[in-house]
Amino acid sequence: MKKILLVEDSETIIMGLKYSLEQENFNVEISRTVSESKKIIEEKNFDLILLDITLPDGNGFDICKFVKQKSDLPVIFLTARDEETNVVMGLDLGADDYIIKPFRIRELISRINSVFRRYDKQENKGNILEYKNIKIDTNLAKVYKDGKEIIFTSLEYKILLMLFSNQKRLITREELLDKIWDIAGNFVNDNTLTVYIKRIREKLEDEDIIKTVRGLGYRIGD
Repeated sequence: MKKILLVEDSETIIMGLKYSLEQENFNVEISRTVSESKKIIEEKNFDLILLDITLPDGNGFDICKFVKQKSDLPVIFLTARDEETNVVMGLDLGADDYIIKPFRIRELISRINSVFRRYDKQENKGNILEYKNIKIDTNLAKVYKDGKEIIFTSLEYKILLMLFSNQKRLITREELLDKIWDIAGNFVNDNTLTVYIKRIREKLEDEDIIKTVRGLGYRIGD
């Protein structure tokens, strides 16, 4: 369940938004001031902040700046129509979107989901491992060379994944053997590992991708 911090001082808006967002299966926490918001953000984790511009002890820009200095947490401004020109400042501070009051709840939900989709895509990029023209999609457990999939057995894939996840670091043969044993539950001896590395290199069609550190192990990258 996504957790949202709603920063707003109007009780009427708070009641309506909290109810509507919870109906969409969001977990909603309320803050009414700048100082309270900063304290809550320091102590708890959220997936998104809905942020009013005008607050009793300051403005939402202070909170947005505070948030974006700490992490890339999504921020959507709730702004009155006469504040619309000011929201450019919020966007310059890193806010992701804004919506003008009064707004339809369905429009707000759509904006929220759109921001979440954008952030999810950014996070998924982190599931791609690359070196030279080889790419591993860890979500799909697939390996590609120049965009064309290469088929590996389960053990071959796990060996390659371990090497690609530790690029430029020496992985000893002992580390690889322990990892294979732990995952596969099968006995793999030192000679068998050599055969697996040979097969992986043949499928990659590039002897230089997996470098042998003689007597020690293997490494991806210099």
